[in-house]
Amino acid sequence: MLASFLLALREGLEAALIIGIVLGALRKLQRNDLAPTVWAGVGSAIIVSLVAGIGLYAIGVELEGQAEQIFEGLTMLLAAGVLTWMIFWMNRQSHSIKSDLEQGVNRTVSAADKRGLFWLAFLAVVREGIELALFLTAATFASSTVFMVVGALLGLGTAVLLGWTLFATTVRLDLRRFFQVTGILLILFAAGLVAHGVHELVETGLLPALIDPVWDINTLIPETSFVGMILKTLFGYNANPTLMEMLAYFGYLIAVGIGLRAANKRTEKVEAVSAQSQV
Repeated sequence: MLASFLLALREGLEAALIIGIVLGALRKLQRNDLAPTVWAGVGSAIIVSLVAGIGLYAIGVELEGQAEQIFEGLTMLLAAGVLTWMIFWMNRQSHSIKSDLEQGVNRTVSAADKRGLFWLAFLAVVREGIELALFLTAATFASSTVFMVVGALLGLGTAVLLGWTLFATTVRLDLRRFFQVTGILLILFAAGLVAHGVHELVETGLLPALIDPVWDINTLIPETSFVGMILKTLFGYNANPTLMEMLAYFGYLIAVGIGLRAANKRTEKVEAVSAQSQV
């Protein structure tokens, strides 16, 4: 439940902040009459996201045996890939997302383009919604469906409340710090998805186990215990992993760590050059 809460909170807050920025830009331009167009885009995106989530879950439920394991494994790996892309994207864009969105709204309003405003809101929300649907579908394979749904609803509710508070008051949120902290947790979650996906593919024989198991600590932290279930849901804990799973887990963490460090160095260089040119 904690994993789905965290995922829903992050995705929901991103969407809430984006819509808040768009509505705030309309208010500055004194074009509140266009707000229904924004909400129409939001509503349509929510419907599409729900349909995508239900469709993915239905496919997984219909499959059985080896086909089910392959589907689960590939879904987890795909979710980890999308989650990784999102982490890198937000790491790069969090400091400029507000100005970029406001410029987009200004251009759309200046051109009196209601359709463009609808698609601006729709695409901003549907991206978060489909990503969340994919993540929750993958997480459901490793945990209880009820817990996943409850956690997601609590996360979305919290995101809406935070988004409304930030929009209606003068409270400011350090977006970069927020996405950095949640990004670290989501990297660990994504690594767990990778390991769990590899585990499913090892079970089908598509990947070699290499060593099975590397260790077995079920006597210390059973997977069925409260702590074990939390660790499994959040970080892909496996009390008796194969060597292939371990290589996938730590290989992912190392690769993402190196990638983020290189990306941050490039960003710092670009900002330094930009600051010097303005002097």
